[in-house]
Amino acid sequence: MSDLIRFGVSINESLLESFDRLIVQKGYHNRSEAIRDLIRNQLVEMEWGKEDEEVAGTVTLIYDHHVRGLSDLLLELQHNYHHLILSTMHMHLDHHNCLEVLAVKGMAREVRQIAERLISVKGVKHGRLTITSTGKNLD
Repeated sequence: MSDLIRFGVSINESLLESFDRLIVQKGYHNRSEAIRDLIRNQLVEMEWGKEDEEVAGTVTLIYDHHVRGLSDLLLELQHNYHHLILSTMHMHLDHHNCLEVLAVKGMAREVRQIAERLISVKGVKHGRLTITSTGKNLD
């Protein structure tokens, strides 16, 4: 970590009390680390908005593997975007439902594109893209 800089913040007492309760619930040891995480979260969200920024993330899918051709279609899409997919994990939740998690990394535009393609496939019951930073721009 680079040199630390101290700065003061003016804040309403009730807001600070709420913040203090929140940081205790989340397990922070002090306000400084909680504020650093809030700042990092905002910086990461800014990265998501830039189409040509490299991001990492996960695509989570829930689907019924008995839907005719669905598994093959999902696999074909993943092969078409193999350069973005770092790893996949497939779990059988019950006799019908599967959970698949894909770790992805690439330009934000492409990561969103593959996620939208996978999530919108007929037979996918639920899907979610979670994007984060590659960490290169965070200290």
